[in-house]
Amino acid sequence: MATFISHSPAQTEALGEQFGGAAQSGLVIALSGDLGAGKTQFVKGLARGLGVPARVHSPTFTLVNEYLGGRLKLFHLDLYRLETPAQIWSAGVEEFLSPDGVAVIEWAERLNAECGMRNAKQKFIEVKIEIVSETERKIIYDDSGA
Repeated sequence: MATFISHSPAQTEALGEQFGGAAQSGLVIALSGDLGAGKTQFVKGLARGLGVPARVHSPTFTLVNEYLGGRLKLFHLDLYRLETPAQIWSAGVEEFLSPDGVAVIEWAERLNAECGMRNAKQKFIEVKIEIVSETERKIIYDDSGA
């Protein structure tokens, strides 16, 4: 595991951009952190690293946003409104666990072992963003594939 201290939204985006630049098809990024931690900022950078031209925003009310036009497709999921494994599966999240492109899942902690994240065969990276202060974030991530 690696730790990065971000002092601004721009630094959080820059880390996401590094992930996007290195991403390969089939990558799933499990993103966790409190409201306002910077999860969507990270995804904006990820999209930029993939060359996605569209404006990225959180899919809280739509569950998933799909972005085309970059080096790889980007699927941005937000599980905030789903509380149980049954709700997650009935929403069709399983298809994004082996994406034709890159999938990033906000509130990934809602996917427990029952949901099979760790058993999937694709590349899987966990990224946790912790609020340290108003301007500082501690980002802990699996650096084996980033």
